[in-house]
Amino acid sequence: MPAAPAEPRPLVMGILNVTPDSFSDGGRWFDRGRAIEHGLAMVAEGADVVDVGGESTRPGAEPVEVDEELRRVVPVIEALAGQVRLSVDTTKEEVAEAAVDAGATLLNDVSASLWPVAARRGVGWVALHRKGTPATMQVDPQYDDVVGEVTEFLVGRAEAATRAGVPEVWIDPGIGFGKTVGHNLELLAAVPALVGTGYPVLVGTSRKRFLGVLTAPAGSEPDPVDERLPASLATAASAMAQGAGMVRVHDVAPTVQAATLVGPLASAAAQRTSEDGP
Repeated sequence: MPAAPAEPRPLVMGILNVTPDSFSDGGRWFDRGRAIEHGLAMVAEGADVVDVGGESTRPGAEPVEVDEELRRVVPVIEALAGQVRLSVDTTKEEVAEAAVDAGATLLNDVSASLWPVAARRGVGWVALHRKGTPATMQVDPQYDDVVGEVTEFLVGRAEAATRAGVPEVWIDPGIGFGKTVGHNLELLAAVPALVGTGYPVLVGTSRKRFLGVLTAPAGSEPDPVDERLPASLATAASAMAQGAGMVRVHDVAPTVQAATLVGPLASAAAQRTSEDGP
């Protein structure tokens, strides 16, 4: 009997921080050669997209000058072009333009403002919801209805991008970008509502602080970054099972393995529901 065709799986975006101050890897890939080597390793592990960033967006991060950000990301994108789909994690128009010239085909935009560049260059665009700036976003963020407000914002930006002619638009609820632990959990539970907007959904929870808060004993400091893999996988799997089309992660190989199970499990559940009837 021939093997059954593989179920389609959600996409996995590997994070490549070419920065000295990222919250997770803290400069581990700041050296250009090591960054390229790590990018190729993620490709070998099954990454569908490698997301190259030259400016940290962690809470409290300092901004980077355009020339320095270009120096960090463009050579890495050029070296990886042709090996895998590449995105650039930036908020600067000049960096986005140069990254596309170097081979990037997706703009991962935490400012949700670069859709004119994406439309002009004919590349994909991710709109992320962020409340405030890295310097302020985790200072007592407040919402009346976090799911409603985030959804309204993202749909508004996505519609503007679509009208402008952007060929591929993703929405990202911005887990950890101006949200409390409670806000993050509400948004993760609301992935089906985001999927219901009709736009593909990208979710990034990998190694974030709220995971360390949730897994640490009550009253303790958050579990350290390098102990957050199980929680990262759990939240990524939850998002994928609820319909997220892509997850952004530091740990590519285990996430690809988890993603590979989502399609068959969802198919089996749907078939069981159909057989059971209303």
